[in-house]
This record gives sequence, C-alpha cells and structure tokens, in this order.
Amino acid sequence: MTDIHPTAVIDPAAEIGKDAKIGAYCVIGPDVKLGDNIELMSHVVVAGHTTIGPETKIFPFSSIGHQPQDLKFKGEVSRLEIGAKNVIREHVTMNPGTDGGGLLTKLGDECLVMVGAHVAHDCMVGNNVILVNGATLGGHVVIDDWAIIGGLSAVHQFVRIGCHAMIGGKTGVEHDVIPYGIVTGNRARLEGLNIVGLKRRGFSRDLIHEIRKAYRLIFAEEGTMSERVADVVEDFKDNEPVMEIIDFIRSDSSRRICQPHMDDAA
Repeated sequence: MTDIHPTAVIDPAAEIGKDAKIGAYCVIGPDVKLGDNIELMSHVVVAGHTTIGPETKIFPFSSIGHQPQDLKFKGEVSRLEIGAKNVIREHVTMNPGTDGGGLLTKLGDECLVMVGAHVAHDCMVGNNVILVNGATLGGHVVIDDWAIIGGLSAVHQFVRIGCHAMIGGKTGVEHDVIPYGIVTGNRARLEGLNIVGLKRRGFSRDLIHEIRKAYRLIFAEEGTMSERVADVVEDFKDNEPVMEIIDFIRSDSSRRICQPHMDDAA
C-alpha cells in the first residue's frame, strides 16, 4: 500500500509504483516515474523526466532531476535514469543529460551515493558503484561497475573510471583510470592495483598475481605503451580481467590514461 505524507506535493501526472513511501514535504514533478517499494524520506525533490527503479531509498534534501549546470543547456527534453536498490543520501544532486551528450544521465543498480555527492549531466555510472561524501562527477564521466570514488574527490569531464577502480579521497582525476587501478593525489597518479577491493570481491590469489604481473608489464619503462600492450595481449589473452584493462586502454577517449610514477610501476 502506497504511503504518502499529506504535506507531499505530487503532480497528478507523476507515476508512483506500488508500496512507495513518500515522506513529508517531498515534491514530485509531472514527468517523474517512481518504481515499486521506493522510499523518499522527506524534503526530497524529484523533477524533470526522471525514472527511479524499485527499492531505491532517497534521504532528505536531495535534488534529483533538475536542469543541468551547463550553460549550453537550452531546455531540451533530456532524461535521468536511476536503477533499482540504490541508496542516495542527504544533499545529493543528480542532473539529466544534454543535447551534447545523448540527452541521458544514468545510474545503475545497487549504488551507494553518499552525502553531498554530485552526478552531473550525461554521466554514465554502472552498478554497485560507491560515491563517498562530497564526490563530484563532471559532465560526461563514465564509471564502470564496482568502482569507488573517494570523499571530496573530483572527476574531470569526459574521464572514464574502469571497473573495480578506487579513487582516493581528495583526489583530482584528470585522466582515465584503468580497471582495477587505484589513484590518489592532488592531481591523480596511478598508485597500483586495488588489491583490497579485489580480495573483498572474491578474486583468487593466483588471479590477483596475474593481474599484478600484467600491470607491471603495461607500465614498465621499456618500449612504447602500444608495444607493451601488444606483449600483454600475447601473454594474457585468456585472462579476462587483464583483457578488460587492455580493452579500456585501447578504447577511444578524449582523455589520456592516468599513469604511475616510474618508481611505482617497478
């Protein structure tokens, strides 16, 4: 049974799923679609062409679906899609897409978006991603599954963050971060692999050893990046995580790959 607080303001055209809970002083716009078993605790505003999947919980004072913070935005119809079973904490802001980025911003399933985090226009965020308090994504950022973006960190426009990567707190990320990588710094540098995260997610000791071996080859001092990548493909073509890193490096991007200091890659 849907439970709507009498102080909530919900446009009659909005679609509200079964067993939703909408708390005090929430405001829901006409083009919003809320899935089943959603909970908006209180003082949540959901605007624009926004879809939120089932069993997502949004905490007070979040602003979801208002127009992008982009001066090029001219009121075009664009969307924000939020998946299922997400937890979105207080003061989070999430904006829809723009004409320059496919008119869509997307958050996957089972993500944790912590206090004060920001997801800008045209971002594509995968499943099981964590944005820690104050993490900020510029426009057009792509974050793959299981990545963690540390507190008070900032990710530059068009940057890609690979799966299972870890961004340290207060890190400025200007360049693409490989899958399984860990970066820190005022301007991010690649510190190595996210070993703790791989262990927590059940990667075997042998597989982690192989990924580490490939990492050292990719970022060795000898030869060019393309030559080293070709060598790794030859030696690790049957290793799925390593090939995810290779595919990520070879993909088209407007940003270069975040690099380690040479001493770190040894």
